[in-house]
Amino acid sequence: MFFKRRPPIAEVSTKGINFIIVGLGNPGTKYENTRHNCGFMVIDDLARKHGTEVKQIKFKSLVGEIKIGGFENPADAIRCLLMKPSTYMNRSGQAVSEAMKFYKLAPSQLIVLCDDINLDVGTIRTREKGSDGGQKGLQSIIVTLNSDEFARIRIGVGAKPHPDYALQDWVLSLFKQGEAPALEFALRNAVESAEMCVSKGVLAAMNKYNGVKFSKNP
Repeated sequence: MFFKRRPPIAEVSTKGINFIIVGLGNPGTKYENTRHNCGFMVIDDLARKHGTEVKQIKFKSLVGEIKIGGFENPADAIRCLLMKPSTYMNRSGQAVSEAMKFYKLAPSQLIVLCDDINLDVGTIRTREKGSDGGQKGLQSIIVTLNSDEFARIRIGVGAKPHPDYALQDWVLSLFKQGEAPALEFALRNAVESAEMCVSKGVLAAMNKYNGVKFSKNP
């Protein structure tokens, strides 16, 4: 089958959650479907795919749980907590660190989904670790955990249309109607990349999805 449990890269939680998958964004209807909320969009898609909802209030977040893999043996399913922090982007680390401490997880058991203005709409980039690259949510998590050694999946939202365009206005803007097919393509790949990070490891996800671009003529 597609999903097979891989050897753990850190001691798994004794409380049942093996990975935390966090989508970054801002809470509230005001920010729904904005470029900055791509992480929330992926979490919602993951939840729908696995037949659950992210609505329980815990760790300053909305959370839900899914299981990845375990098709041949249900006991091998890997339990993952889905998180949408309610702290606003710049304080995402508060929510993430609270959950990590509760489940006694290492940074290697964290996957963060966020937007990236340096990637075109329709593309994603998965990395094992690294700097925040100017993304305030990632910056907050790195500072709070005192580690950058966690996986992150960046979803392209495109560069500012003009150098004078305020960055905040750009990332808080809605996607254009013509960008919808490319966005859906990227969100689907981000969902699958997150699943693969859990089931087969980050390198496998990097090799499969990094560099894949949306095409209007598949």
